[in-house]
Amino acid sequence: MESISVQRRAELARASRDTRKLELHDYYGADKEDLKLFLAGDLDAVDASYRQWAAKVAEKERDGRHLRRVRLVSEPLSDYQRMSLRYSGSAVDAGEDLRWLPRRLASTVLLPGNDMFVLDGRLAMFNVLDGNGERADIQFTDDPAAVARCLEIFEAAYSAAIPHHEYRPV
Repeated sequence: MESISVQRRAELARASRDTRKLELHDYYGADKEDLKLFLAGDLDAVDASYRQWAAKVAEKERDGRHLRRVRLVSEPLSDYQRMSLRYSGSAVDAGEDLRWLPRRLASTVLLPGNDMFVLDGRLAMFNVLDGNGERADIQFTDDPAAVARCLEIFEAAYSAAIPHHEYRPV
C-alpha cells in the first residue's frame, strides 16, 4: 500500500468510469462548513452546496462515468448524516446510486477499517481519517487480490444497504 496525494487521488478519480465508494463514518470534517450552516438553520445555503455536487454527478453521468456509494450509518442518525440524508436526493436524481447501510443491518458484513474507493474494478484507494473526521492519509493499491477483496466487500455492503429514496432511519 502506498500513500498518495490529494491531487493524485483526484486524477485517479477523474480518470475512472466506474467508482464504488464505501463510507464508514458518521461525520466528515471536509463538510464541516455545510454542517455549521445546517445546524444554524441556513438550509438554502446547504441545499446550494449539495446542488453543486449534484451538478458534478450529472456531468459525470453525461460522460458515461458512474458512482455507486454506500454509507454505513448509526441510528439515530448523527447531525451530519441527517443533513446528508436530507440533501443527497438531488445527486441521486442526477444519477448517483446511493444506498444507506444502517449498522443494525451490517453485523455480518465484513467491512474494511477505512473508507474505500474502487475505481474501474482495478484500483483501490482508502481515506484514513483521524479522530476528528479529517483526512490523515490516502492509501492506494492496484494489487489484484486486494482490489478483488474490496469489490467483494463493496458488493456485500451494497446488497445489504437500502436505496436512498427508500431509506427511513429508525
